Amino acid sequence: MDRSIDSLVLAIEHFNRPYDRGRAEIVLRNLNHAFEMLLKAAILHRGGRIWKRGEKQTIGFESCINLCLLDERVKFLTNDQATVLRLLNALRDAAEHHLVLLSELELYSHSQAGVTLFEDILRGVFEKSLANYVPTRVLPISTTPPKDLYMVVDEKFRQVRELLRPKRRQKFQAMVALRSLELIDRAVRENPNQPTDHELNDILRSVKKGRPWQKLFPGIASINFATEGTGLTVKLRITKAEGMPVRLVKEGEESTVIAVKRVDELSYYSLGLRDLAEKANLGQNRTLAVVRFLKLQDDSACFKEIVIGKTRFKRYSPESLKRVKEALPALDMEKVWNQFGPGHKAS
Repeated sequence: MDRSIDSLVLAIEHFNRPYDRGRAEIVLRNLNHAFEMLLKAAILHRGGRIWKRGEKQTIGFESCINLCLLDERVKFLTNDQATVLRLLNALRDAAEHHLVLLSELELYSHSQAGVTLFEDILRGVFEKSLANYVPTRVLPISTTPPKDLYMVVDEKFRQVRELLRPKRRQKFQAMVALRSLELIDRAVRENPNQPTDHELNDILRSVKKGRPWQKLFPGIASINFATEGTGLTVKLRITKAEGMPVRLVKEGEESTVIAVKRVDELSYYSLGLRDLAEKANLGQNRTLAVVRFLKLQDDSACFKEIVIGKTRFKRYSPESLKRVKEALPALDMEKVWNQFGPGHKAS
């Protein structure tokens, strides 16, 4: 954990340096390293593993996020927090291996959200405060946080439009400026890939045609900033925007509504077996017996096996909890246990 705090302090220090050469790249690199070390420390703290059998290297950043988001023994991250981490990782990758142009307001927003999330994880997992390791005065990266993500995006989009005006024609600079917006959108959609020049060109053509950014980046339109406090106590978090219209769409159906497969699946199938058992006030084995009796694993409204990399996670929806609770009063649990308890072949 000490290495993660060292990297975070370096990120804050470089953010506040009075010159810009290499500043954004160093801030993002140190923030990313701080979180990778923090997540690995948290996984070990909760009894998880960061080494895979037969491999010399520890697991990567994305695998750490997935463990902390989904693994029954380890999990502590929310989907919103995972989005912040994926975005920082994507921006660091873009800064080191591509070209990305971040305004001062953008760099501040991502950095402050990172500091806030670091503090949240430190308190939630280790029951410690960042103020125990560094002076309180350096925790906020800025004392004037933006109150609205849309303001940040609107300003960036205005800059892109200005770069594409007929007398300027600075297409390359516009493409570089658009990369950060596309990375935010992809982080929300859990797409880890950097956008290609061809994809950015397609977005530029849509900008020229006058399409609003809410249509081009529906993922960004689904989130916003939540700020707390002022001055030395300021905190900034990225959260789902309130009031956004949400509906489920079938795979392959065209829609401008944000309803992307993997993100929505993790939100919809939000319960593991342990969660389901705790909320139903049953032991895990008895809960699984009830699940089998009700055939919930055969109903896509209740159950889905989500595959991330080489790992499979069995997940249940709130609908499954509703059905279990409704069925319990009328169930003969002894009969259910004898038919569907340990030893039953279904899994």
